[in-house]
Amino acid sequence: MRNFFGEQGFLDVLTPPAVENPGMEVHIHPFQLYSVQKQTPAPLYLHTSPEFCMKELLSEGFEKIFSISYCFRDEPESPIHRPQFLMLEWYRVHERYEVIMRDTEALLNYVILRGPERGLTLRPELVDHKLVRKTMRELFYECLGIEILDFLELHAIKDLLERYPEVPVPSIELEWDDYFFLLYLNKVEPQISRYPLLLIYEFPAPLAALSTLKTDDNRVSERFEVYVNGIELCNCFNELTDPAEQRLRFGVQNRLKRKLYGYDLPEPRQFYQALDNGFPESSGIALGVERLLHALFVVENPFFY
Repeated sequence: MRNFFGEQGFLDVLTPPAVENPGMEVHIHPFQLYSVQKQTPAPLYLHTSPEFCMKELLSEGFEKIFSISYCFRDEPESPIHRPQFLMLEWYRVHERYEVIMRDTEALLNYVILRGPERGLTLRPELVDHKLVRKTMRELFYECLGIEILDFLELHAIKDLLERYPEVPVPSIELEWDDYFFLLYLNKVEPQISRYPLLLIYEFPAPLAALSTLKTDDNRVSERFEVYVNGIELCNCFNELTDPAEQRLRFGVQNRLKRKLYGYDLPEPRQFYQALDNGFPESSGIALGVERLLHALFVVENPFFY
């Protein structure tokens, strides 16, 4: 992977794992550091992604950067989840996320081609398969016969779920994205393994996170994910660069984290400063390295490979 990015003219960067804000995603939980000497929690967290620090580098004039480093998330272990794991992230300045799509496809082909040189066996279902691209809208229509963009209001997505009584819906009030993912994870994701290599793009606008909205259709956001054999590998944004909108979205995420999980996180002040200094138009992506190896090759435990 490092060879791939070196050949593309990217700079390999390292970022500090101990940070003031580990990442703002509502459902991703960090580890907070603890001072053994003082016997108190420290005002630092292990990062859940090097995203903020890499974006600070972009604000300082770096243009094509990548990082392969350990990230840390407090979540139950499973065959595809670990509390510490290798994350590959890369960013391009003055390029849209369609270019990152091409990067990702080229990287997959590069790794697939060179895996056997490292003694890795490609999973047979991937032989001779090409990456298929579908919008989230197309996927919902194909799997469920519905126009998901007609259900962007909270009451509408709740009413939609009533059509699927087999989907377990909690009795408490949820947010739009929670209802969406209940439907997606139970009714759509089980069907996407029919495409061994699948790129899903143009997510509904409520799932924009830190991505831009499409200029000619603000019902959708400019982000994508790639699945291999039904396993999600990566998440890409056409990066939001408006400092005011970033602060607004972070505030919403922090309030939701407090509401759902009973804690919140400090403001990412250094990242805000980078935004205020002038953050360039850019796109970026995060990809789980062990997941990639596990999904592509006959390797059950790539962490120790």
